Amino acid sequence: MKIPVGILGATGIVGRKLISLLEDHPWFSPVYFMASRQSAGRQFGEWEPHSPFATKKVTSCTSDPRCNLLFSCLDATVAHEKERQYAERGYTVVSNARSHRKDPCVPILIPEVNPSHLKLTSTQPYPGCIVTGPNCSVSGIALALKPLHDAFGVNQVNATTLQAISGAGSGVLEGIEGNIFPYISGEEEKICSEPQKILGALEGDQIKFASFSTLATSFRVPILHGHTAALTIELQEEATRKQIIELWNRFPALDLPSAPRQPIVYDEDEFSPQPRLHGERDKGMGITIGRLRMASPTNLQFIVLTNNLVRGAAGGALLIAELMTMQVKRLQPLGLSSLRRAQNTL
Repeated sequence: MKIPVGILGATGIVGRKLISLLEDHPWFSPVYFMASRQSAGRQFGEWEPHSPFATKKVTSCTSDPRCNLLFSCLDATVAHEKERQYAERGYTVVSNARSHRKDPCVPILIPEVNPSHLKLTSTQPYPGCIVTGPNCSVSGIALALKPLHDAFGVNQVNATTLQAISGAGSGVLEGIEGNIFPYISGEEEKICSEPQKILGALEGDQIKFASFSTLATSFRVPILHGHTAALTIELQEEATRKQIIELWNRFPALDLPSAPRQPIVYDEDEFSPQPRLHGERDKGMGITIGRLRMASPTNLQFIVLTNNLVRGAAGGALLIAELMTMQVKRLQPLGLSSLRRAQNTL
């Protein structure tokens, strides 16, 4: 029997993508579609006419769905309060919003990178819990940094991101065609702070943030999907080009329904990666790295491509929920007491 789940913000671009990923999911069944009061009472088909859930009625985000697991695809302007309210009512909330990422007791989770951080949910002041995914660019950046950080240590990261228009949500970006915007509000701050929390060490019930510094510049570019990051890294210890590429290509995968078969792929083609050619690798869940250059044994440059709607948002949240379900060790509706016990044994 599949686990019923609800989607907060079901009619937005991330919510619709998540629902499409849930169409044939072996564990979860999307039963409750929730959105704003303006959307409540309408059929989901008004937004996705070809969806198998087109006749599903949308309810408001004030309803009490008869499930325990909610995916939050809400805009950050409303997500903080709504997610907290649902966690206080006993729901497990897996969020794509930035609203709770800075909370010391809320993990920013990339399942392949920092699964032990789920222990933080046991310290949250709710009957339920909140778990967040990272910023869409950070999801690829932190995944690329993880094997380097573990093997050699990282001193400094300089990141320049070229971010697709779908990362701005459902709105139309007037003036972006044939143009770039050299600033995205709040984006550089997230890139400079979230990787340190994700790659930090869990000590008791707190995270000791990784100590490397980050500088970031973010551009919005006229690409539909796919965030590209050009990274310059200073390592603590010397490495060879061969060692680095092997670490990326051998990075272990998870045995979960939405997990990519190979989370990181290094492509030797000097014109890789490209959003149009590589953005859908492993159904959008794998990241592609290219153009590794070594200025010295401790200084390197490379490019990371992340599918911002899948790995960086909807698919990343789905993978978090799968990890949490696996750790409960049974495929049935998540009981919060069971979930809390499971997180405490990690």
